[in-house]
Amino acid sequence: MRIIAGQFRSRRLAPLKSHEIRPTSDRLRETMFNVLTSGNPAALESSVWIDLFAGTGAVGLEALSRGAAMVYFVDSSKQAVEVIRRNLQSLGVDRNFRVLQQTAERAILALDRQQVRPDFIFLDPPYALREAYRATLEALSNSELSKKTLIVAEHERKNDLAEKFGVLQRLRKLEQGDAALSFYRRA
Repeated sequence: MRIIAGQFRSRRLAPLKSHEIRPTSDRLRETMFNVLTSGNPAALESSVWIDLFAGTGAVGLEALSRGAAMVYFVDSSKQAVEVIRRNLQSLGVDRNFRVLQQTAERAILALDRQQVRPDFIFLDPPYALREAYRATLEALSNSELSKKTLIVAEHERKNDLAEKFGVLQRLRKLEQGDAALSFYRRA
């Protein structure tokens, strides 16, 4: 696992030593960032991100590498939080981030209360936690976090997510291998 582009391009990331964690592949991450920038690498500069179920932090670190102003890394696992901190340290990142060890739903409530207004929210629960997708997307639908935010959910290709979650409407679905990305925005 490595950073694809930007300031930390080609730098390797420490993995999580757990069979339950499945990091977003380099290829899928590259595809997602290509879609988000649509040929304009500067599109992510000064953006604010929330990386839910962050695991190793690869998506948030990629965003920082490409110029994001702030990334909130959220994971309930102590082991994942330690790996995220180790990866931040190995890249020499000492600002423009917060690491929150809590569930996605608690983080959504807390960040909403703090009036964080992200440009992008990425969520990638373990594929086996199918209920986590619904619960997280519904929580985002009910929060102020998603007013103008683009939400990207990585999921198993065979576990297709709903077209709508409350006020969130799927705009696009991109499939690659056994994984898929669903892009949501407020309708």
